[in-house]
Amino acid sequence: MSTIVNDLDARLGARIRLERETRGWSLTELAQRSGVSRAMINKIERGESSPTASLLGRLSGALELTMSTLLARIELHPGRLLRAGEQPRWVDPTTGYVRRHVSPASDLPLDLVQVELPAGASVPYPASSYAFIRQLIWVLGGALVFVEGEVTHRLGEGDCLELGPPTDCVFHNEGKAPCRYAVLVLRVA
Repeated sequence: MSTIVNDLDARLGARIRLERETRGWSLTELAQRSGVSRAMINKIERGESSPTASLLGRLSGALELTMSTLLARIELHPGRLLRAGEQPRWVDPTTGYVRRHVSPASDLPLDLVQVELPAGASVPYPASSYAFIRQLIWVLGGALVFVEGEVTHRLGEGDCLELGPPTDCVFHNEGKAPCRYAVLVLRVA
């Protein structure tokens, strides 16, 4: 498993570098746009550090990509069928948050992602992560506290929430068991 994770970190770092260079940006410019230090971006691009979910959200937002799009660009599974065993998984090294890209690569403007948020974990995302997408969150198991700007939503199994306008958000699991939820991401260029 660690070889797969290390390979994913290397591909992710190379993709972030490619996205940055395609825009003609220096490390300093991406750092200014994302609020992530130049040194950290450099470590990520070299595959020496695995970004947290929050940090990846800030980088993808600065690149004007959804986190799903950024991660999909490093995944190697073309075709209309993506079997469960082939669905790419990414693990946040700090919280243990597990993100599984469920939907196959497609020209459809949406992605389906499943997340497992460990007990007690919190993952913040800046408003820039939501600037060009619409999302639905559907809780599959456990309970999720979703803070959307000034509003706190307490979601239980089966509950589904449509996110409002872009604002800073936090996914939080206050429970003693993992929370599983699906996120439907609709890209709205």
